[in-house]
Amino acid sequence: MANLIREVSILKKELKRIGDAHTCSSAVIIRDGKILLGLRHYTPDKWRTISVWTTPGGRCETGETLEEGLRRETREETGIDDLKIERFIGKVEGAAENGDVLSTFVCSTAMEPKLMEPAKFSEWKWFPTNKIPANFINPRLLALLFAEELCAPEKGS
Repeated sequence: MANLIREVSILKKELKRIGDAHTCSSAVIIRDGKILLGLRHYTPDKWRTISVWTTPGGRCETGETLEEGLRRETREETGIDDLKIERFIGKVEGAAENGDVLSTFVCSTAMEPKLMEPAKFSEWKWFPTNKIPANFINPRLLALLFAEELCAPEKGS
Protein backbone atom coordinates (compact mmCIF):
# COMPACT_ATOMS: atom_id res chain seq x y z
CA MET A 1 0.00 0.00 0.00
CA ALA A 2 2.86 2.39 0.80
CA ASN A 3 4.31 1.85 -2.69
CA LEU A 4 0.96 2.67 -4.31
CA ILE A 5 0.63 5.87 -2.28
CA ARG A 6 4.20 6.83 -3.24
CA GLU A 7 3.51 6.12 -6.96
CA VAL A 8 0.34 8.24 -6.91
CA SER A 9 2.21 11.07 -5.18
CA ILE A 10 5.02 10.97 -7.78
CA LEU A 11 2.46 10.86 -10.64
CA LYS A 12 0.55 13.88 -9.30
CA LYS A 13 3.75 15.86 -8.72
CA GLU A 14 5.09 15.14 -12.20
CA LEU A 15 1.79 15.96 -13.93
CA LYS A 16 1.63 19.35 -12.17
CA ARG A 17 5.19 20.30 -13.13
CA ILE A 18 5.42 23.31 -15.46
CA GLY A 19 7.36 22.55 -18.63
CA ASP A 20 9.89 24.63 -20.50
CA ALA A 21 11.42 24.64 -24.00
CA HIS A 22 13.11 21.27 -23.36
CA THR A 23 10.24 19.50 -21.59
CA CYS A 24 8.49 16.77 -23.55
CA SER A 25 5.99 14.08 -22.54
CA SER A 26 5.12 10.67 -23.91
CA ALA A 27 1.84 8.73 -23.60
CA VAL A 28 2.62 5.02 -23.59
CA ILE A 29 -0.87 3.75 -24.39
CA ILE A 30 -1.21 0.01 -23.92
CA ARG A 31 -4.36 -2.03 -24.47
CA ASP A 32 -4.89 -5.77 -24.80
CA GLY A 33 -1.15 -6.48 -24.95
CA LYS A 34 -0.56 -3.87 -27.67
CA ILE A 35 1.08 -0.44 -27.70
CA LEU A 36 -0.10 2.49 -29.81
CA LEU A 37 2.57 3.90 -32.15
CA GLY A 38 2.44 6.46 -34.95
CA LEU A 39 4.69 6.58 -38.01
CA ARG A 40 6.16 10.10 -37.78
CA HIS A 41 7.95 11.76 -40.68
CA TYR A 42 10.53 14.33 -39.61
CA THR A 43 12.16 16.95 -41.79
CA PRO A 44 15.52 18.72 -41.33
CA ASP A 45 13.85 21.84 -39.87
CA LYS A 46 12.38 19.70 -37.04
CA TRP A 47 15.23 17.23 -36.52
CA ARG A 48 16.48 15.35 -39.60
CA THR A 49 14.98 13.52 -42.56
CA ILE A 50 13.74 10.30 -40.97
CA SER A 51 10.55 8.27 -40.51
CA VAL A 52 10.18 6.59 -37.12
CA TRP A 53 7.51 4.96 -34.98
CA THR A 54 6.72 6.94 -31.84
CA THR A 55 4.29 7.20 -28.97
CA PRO A 56 1.84 10.12 -28.81
CA GLY A 57 3.28 13.18 -27.10
CA GLY A 58 5.54 16.13 -27.61
CA ARG A 59 6.88 19.41 -26.33
CA CYS A 60 5.16 21.50 -23.64
CA GLU A 61 4.10 25.00 -24.53
CA THR A 62 5.19 27.93 -22.34
CA GLY A 63 3.45 27.81 -18.94
CA GLU A 64 1.82 24.45 -19.62
CA THR A 65 1.90 21.60 -17.09
CA LEU A 66 3.08 18.19 -18.22
CA GLU A 67 -0.49 16.91 -17.89
CA GLU A 68 -1.86 19.71 -20.08
CA GLY A 69 0.87 19.15 -22.67
CA LEU A 70 0.42 15.37 -22.69
CA ARG A 71 -3.34 15.62 -23.14
CA ARG A 72 -3.06 18.36 -25.80
CA GLU A 73 -0.39 16.54 -27.84
CA THR A 74 -2.24 13.21 -27.65
CA ARG A 75 -5.51 14.87 -28.73
CA GLU A 76 -3.83 16.84 -31.56
CA GLU A 77 -1.99 13.79 -32.90
CA THR A 78 -4.56 11.01 -32.41
CA GLY A 79 -7.94 12.58 -31.62
CA ILE A 80 -7.96 10.66 -28.32
CA ASP A 81 -9.61 12.81 -25.67
CA ASP A 82 -10.40 10.24 -22.96
CA LEU A 83 -6.76 9.66 -21.98
CA LYS A 84 -6.43 8.03 -18.56
CA ILE A 85 -2.96 8.76 -17.16
CA GLU A 86 -2.17 5.85 -14.88
CA ARG A 87 1.49 5.93 -13.94
CA PHE A 88 4.70 7.94 -14.31
CA ILE A 89 7.55 5.59 -15.24
CA GLY A 90 10.49 7.94 -15.63
CA LYS A 91 12.44 10.45 -17.68
CA VAL A 92 14.83 9.82 -20.55
CA GLU A 93 16.81 12.03 -22.88
CA GLY A 94 14.89 13.02 -26.01
CA ALA A 95 15.63 11.30 -29.31
CA ALA A 96 17.24 14.37 -30.89
CA GLU A 97 19.89 14.57 -28.13
CA ASN A 98 19.47 18.36 -27.90
CA GLY A 99 18.80 18.68 -24.18
CA ASP A 100 15.15 17.63 -24.33
CA VAL A 101 13.87 15.55 -21.41
CA LEU A 102 11.01 13.13 -22.08
CA SER A 103 8.71 12.39 -19.14
CA THR A 104 6.96 9.10 -19.78
CA PHE A 105 3.50 8.08 -18.61
CA VAL A 106 1.59 4.81 -18.92
CA CYS A 107 -1.90 5.62 -20.19
CA SER A 108 -5.05 3.95 -21.43
CA THR A 109 -7.96 4.86 -23.67
CA ALA A 110 -11.21 3.33 -24.87
CA MET A 111 -10.93 5.25 -28.16
CA GLU A 112 -9.30 4.32 -31.45
CA PRO A 113 -6.71 6.74 -32.84
CA LYS A 114 -7.43 8.87 -35.89
CA LEU A 115 -4.92 10.38 -38.28
CA MET A 116 -5.17 14.04 -37.21
CA GLU A 117 -1.88 15.41 -38.58
CA PRO A 118 -1.27 13.79 -41.99
CA ALA A 119 1.59 16.21 -42.73
CA LYS A 120 3.49 14.70 -39.76
CA PHE A 121 2.16 11.14 -39.45
CA SER A 122 1.09 8.57 -42.01
CA GLU A 123 -0.66 6.15 -39.62
CA TRP A 124 -1.37 5.05 -36.06
CA LYS A 125 -1.19 1.35 -35.32
CA TRP A 126 -1.45 -1.03 -32.37
CA PHE A 127 1.67 -3.24 -32.14
CA PRO A 128 2.07 -6.32 -29.95
CA THR A 129 4.35 -5.27 -27.09
CA ASN A 130 6.94 -7.84 -28.17
CA LYS A 131 7.05 -6.61 -31.79
CA ILE A 132 8.24 -3.00 -31.53
CA PRO A 133 9.45 -1.83 -34.96
CA ALA A 134 13.21 -1.55 -35.49
CA ASN A 135 12.81 2.12 -36.42
CA PHE A 136 11.35 3.08 -33.02
CA ILE A 137 12.26 6.72 -32.35
CA ASN A 138 14.19 6.58 -29.09
CA PRO A 139 16.34 3.68 -27.85
CA ARG A 140 16.43 5.17 -24.33
CA LEU A 141 12.62 5.20 -24.20
CA LEU A 142 12.53 1.63 -25.49
CA ALA A 143 15.02 0.56 -22.79
CA LEU A 144 12.74 2.16 -20.17
CA LEU A 145 9.74 0.26 -21.57
CA PHE A 146 11.73 -2.99 -21.39
CA ALA A 147 12.92 -2.21 -17.83
CA GLU A 148 9.33 -1.52 -16.73
CA GLU A 149 8.25 -4.77 -18.47
CA LEU A 150 5.72 -2.87 -20.57
CA CYS A 151 7.36 -4.19 -23.75
CA ALA A 152 9.70 -7.08 -24.42
CA PRO A 153 12.23 -7.86 -27.12
CA GLU A 154 10.89 -10.19 -29.78
CA LYS A 155 11.88 -13.78 -29.02
CA GLY A 156 14.92 -14.80 -31.02
CA SER A 157 16.16 -11.21 -31.46
